[in-house]
Amino acid sequence: MINKMSAAAVAVWLGTVVTILSRSHADRNVYPSAGVLFVHVLEREYFKGEFPPYPKSGDASNDPITFNTNLMGYPDRPGWLRYIQRTPHSDGVLYGSPTAEHVGKPNIIEITAYNRRTFETARHNLVINIMATEEFPLPFQAEFYIRNMNVEEMLASEVLGDFLGAVKNVWQPERLNAINITSALDRGGRVPLPINNLKEGVYVMVGADVPFSSCLREVESPHNQLRCSQEMEPVISCDKKFRAQFHIDWCKISLVDINKVVPVYITRPDPGTGVLPEFGVYKPPSESLKRRDYFSDFLVTLAVPSAVAVVLLFILGYTLCCRREGVQKRNMQTPDIQLVHHSAIQKSTKELRSMSKNREISWPLSTLPVFNPVSGEVVPPIHPDNYETTSMPLMQTQTNLQNQITIPQQRPSGKWYS
Repeated sequence: MINKMSAAAVAVWLGTVVTILSRSHADRNVYPSAGVLFVHVLEREYFKGEFPPYPKSGDASNDPITFNTNLMGYPDRPGWLRYIQRTPHSDGVLYGSPTAEHVGKPNIIEITAYNRRTFETARHNLVINIMATEEFPLPFQAEFYIRNMNVEEMLASEVLGDFLGAVKNVWQPERLNAINITSALDRGGRVPLPINNLKEGVYVMVGADVPFSSCLREVESPHNQLRCSQEMEPVISCDKKFRAQFHIDWCKISLVDINKVVPVYITRPDPGTGVLPEFGVYKPPSESLKRRDYFSDFLVTLAVPSAVAVVLLFILGYTLCCRREGVQKRNMQTPDIQLVHHSAIQKSTKELRSMSKNREISWPLSTLPVFNPVSGEVVPPIHPDNYETTSMPLMQTQTNLQNQITIPQQRPSGKWYS
């Protein structure tokens, strides 16, 4: 019984060790050359063995797997290295073109695979050791724009080999290398519509050791330049050697002879006193800071404005309360004749107001009828002595008039009566 338990424990321990060793896979080293296109495929099959199998035995494992790549200790990849993966069911591709300044600097790329079914991860390290080459840089470089290809299709070894073979047939160089591949989307191109199997397009730069062939130079002729300016296809004699598989936009081809390129030195103005030097290193302040007394700052910030406000308030109060002349002082400075006139005017005003309260006036003639509306006879005015004018209403009624005017009225039958 003890032997069986010990055997089971050993089996579990061995399984754990095997799992740990499989998950901590050894670093993988690659040796790309400077100035030559580097392509590394992240195969999904390479990582599937580190994830648990399907629940049912015999089922094909087609887990969705995505990858995340970054330089060890940094959140992103080096500037020259790019990554693409279209769908979780396709392989990922690392590609780029290292330069001579990266030689001798090994780059450790952390590759993390995510299983979208089980939510488990597996991590491998890819060590990129960039080697120097005597053939680089190749002096004659041409960049082609291929319209009917995506970048991951062009990165396939068979397709890239076919393209280099077609270029070699029309250029006839001794050495020909692919230098770089760039998606048209990275150059500001638009995302194609999902119709008619449209592609995003890709730029492919190749280098050779011999001058450009006459076929490649045809695009520089005035006739073809005119056709390109009119958005027409130029006439290229060797286009039929590419047309079977690659649709090249000859108006976007770039031919560069690096031996004739004149280096341009840009003079920059001297930075001001507030600008850090270009390669300056930021030096943070030391951790041991001196103790600072903020009492003087408090006095300057709060006490001084408060004192000024109190002084202004005192001056305003003195001006409003203590600088008043007063009635007595004003009367003493006023001439006697002016005071007499003022007193007389006030006395007369009070007398008129008291008289207006008990005034008795006749009824205004403008409110009385002047003639009889029926007969047209003139109505004599009402004598004011016959009425009490103080209680007389503004509008006279028929009962208050001496000569009452009868207005004809209409009967219900429609006839008028007096």
